[in-house]
Amino acid sequence: MNETLEGMKFLLEIDMSDPAFHDNAATELGRILRYWAGNLRHYSLEPGCRESVYDSAYREVGQWSVALPADDGNTAASP
Repeated sequence: MNETLEGMKFLLEIDMSDPAFHDNAATELGRILRYWAGNLRHYSLEPGCRESVYDSAYREVGQWSVALPADDGNTAASP
């Protein structure tokens, strides 16, 4: 196991009350997950790394972050 990853968490929070989710939540969430699945390789994925997540209309609907177990995801530094 890579010791630099030990104990770290990847946190993804999406507000599904956004209008983009009303007609087809599974489609919108799938689009977001596919986008980030392809783009995570561009990030260092170390504690403090975070990015906003946008819906298909480019409205911010959440964020992802990398945190240590004691970190709730709200104290990490911005990139």
